[in-house]
Amino acid sequence: MEASLLTIVLLGIVEGLTEYLPVSSTGHLILATELLGFPAEQWALFNIAIQPGAILAILVLYWRTFRDVLAGLVRREAASIAFVRNLLVAFLPAAVIGLIFNDPIEALLENAVVVAWALILGGVAILVVERYARPVEAGGVSGVSLRQSIGVGLVQCLAMIPGVSRSGATILGAMSLGVDRKTAAEFSFFLAIPTLTGATVLQLAKHRDEITPDLVGTIGIGALVSFVVALVVVKAFVGIVTRYGFAPFAWYRIVAGTIALIWLMAR
Repeated sequence: MEASLLTIVLLGIVEGLTEYLPVSSTGHLILATELLGFPAEQWALFNIAIQPGAILAILVLYWRTFRDVLAGLVRREAASIAFVRNLLVAFLPAAVIGLIFNDPIEALLENAVVVAWALILGGVAILVVERYARPVEAGGVSGVSLRQSIGVGLVQCLAMIPGVSRSGATILGAMSLGVDRKTAAEFSFFLAIPTLTGATVLQLAKHRDEITPDLVGTIGIGALVSFVVALVVVKAFVGIVTRYGFAPFAWYRIVAGTIALIWLMAR
């Protein structure tokens, strides 16, 4: 796998820009590598391995929240216990299914046509949820119920199909279950930490023989770029969603997926 520094930076920007938006970072990376003329299967490991950069962005932006939760756990406060419980039960379905069906899921990472269709259908789903969901103020992640958390975890499993969007599935799943937009977005951000970490560790372990010193450097650059971009995107995203909702992202998905599908079919 050889690429210029510009290509690595561009893919890092795509990851940081799309990881926490409901547009599918994996799907965009697959389409980006196809557009740049690289075989998707050769870049699948890179695309997943640069995710720690985006994870670190959440840890930095919400460090006070994590500090308070840790302090609350030491004091055995109910809110902190509920926070950890909710993330844990939401993470478990994806962890179990990811381990059992890792090979079929990995095969989907090579299919750009699946990404294009998933973008379109996901955009339609966002418009439906935006119109009919009746979310209620949850009071933060710790205020989300156990039932809602389990539901979010089950919906997150849909994001194993590239193009569906992990953040989109979890945010809209939470809203469908009655969670308000801001809490749903933050739940998705925090849930990304165990989910993306688990996916990255699994892929690195499975493909450890393919990891060369050059690839480590390539991944490091991509992760650093994604970290910087994600810092900016996450802060802006909450404000945009609070003011305009998710419809702009839905229409973007439909347009981008349609263009991608036409391009893929015409090649």
